[in-house]
Amino acid sequence: MNFETSTPIYMQIAERLFYQLVRGEIKPGEKLPSVREMAIQASVNPNTIQRTYSEMERMGVVETKRGQGTFVVDHPDIVQQLKIRLQANVIETFVSSMKELGFTDSEMVVGLQQHLQRRQEK
Repeated sequence: MNFETSTPIYMQIAERLFYQLVRGEIKPGEKLPSVREMAIQASVNPNTIQRTYSEMERMGVVETKRGQGTFVVDHPDIVQQLKIRLQANVIETFVSSMKELGFTDSEMVVGLQQHLQRRQEK
């Protein structure tokens, strides 16, 4: 995995897991890989994965069952909440980048509409 330097690695791993949840690659109630397995997959220290899982548990996305592992909570609304949160993050990044380039709100809306129209035509 490639990581950015601006965001802690444990949060980047959590975000990737959130994206997998939203896309349906990970299902509510599903067991996540063990800390050791995930550390090997991500090429990071197991402490980093432990911190990732702890943060996700603090956010209410996963729960740890002693002796069994870490599981995505089996609440139907968790995926929808994550989807809304990720959408807000993507929109905020987009708007900030466009503002840095000097675009007004209305120019952003027009540009987005044109982009969506072109995609629809393809």
